[in-house]
Amino acid sequence: MKKHIALLRGINVSGQKLIKMEVLRKAMQELGLQDVSTYIQSGNILFQSDETNPKVLEHKISGKIMEAFGFDVSVIVVTPEDLETAVRENPFAAKTTDDSTQPYIGFLSESPLAENHEILKATDFKGDEFAIIGKRIYLWYADSAANTKLNNAVIERKLKVVSTARNWKTVRKLIELSKA
Repeated sequence: MKKHIALLRGINVSGQKLIKMEVLRKAMQELGLQDVSTYIQSGNILFQSDETNPKVLEHKISGKIMEAFGFDVSVIVVTPEDLETAVRENPFAAKTTDDSTQPYIGFLSESPLAENHEILKATDFKGDEFAIIGKRIYLWYADSAANTKLNNAVIERKLKVVSTARNWKTVRKLIELSKA
């Protein structure tokens, strides 16, 4: 059995795609996932599975959510090691503290094409910064995530990938929980 974390995109935000975590955990257990737990309401599912292919897990979890809740949710599956690598490779490390919420890390469905990366780079985000490393986009906001033009919808549209972001504290907590 291998530990995984499923990151759900866009649930329980602004009254949309509402999912109770207790019901979500039960649905994931019905899917055959083991040791299922969730962290906060934004859709972080920790579990174990014999399946090692993240794309297979993403497809199964997304399908089960559609079956159980009646709406489509994009899912990115990562491992605890993926999260540790994301923390280790933080390009904003010089300004990140242990209790920071920044940077935000967007986990991408695939590495964006170079030309799409250039399109995003050519956009003026008024002091907001980003760096793409593999299948991750690191985001540092001059003001706040709530007031940025560098939001998930723009990232997905310009990079032509699915993205779901978590703040620094959440990523670190998911690593901690995955070791428990």
